[in-house]
Amino acid sequence: MQSPETIDHLTMESALLGAVPEMDSMAVVSILTALEEQYGFFVDDDEIDATVFETVGSLVKFVEYKVGVVS
Repeated sequence: MQSPETIDHLTMESALLGAVPEMDSMAVVSILTALEEQYGFFVDDDEIDATVFETVGSLVKFVEYKVGVVS
């Protein structure tokens, strides 16, 4: 049986920071860099805090905001 942390079990409510052992500061930087490259936006340091990486859903909302899907 797979652990709940695998990608197959992630939902919008899945916790990230503090819940996924691999989600450390280097992982956050890597994710932000990949998102910037993939979607063509830039993230300022003052835009990032723990709430952005609280859940999968909060990260999705941040990306949607940055690409202009939501205001």
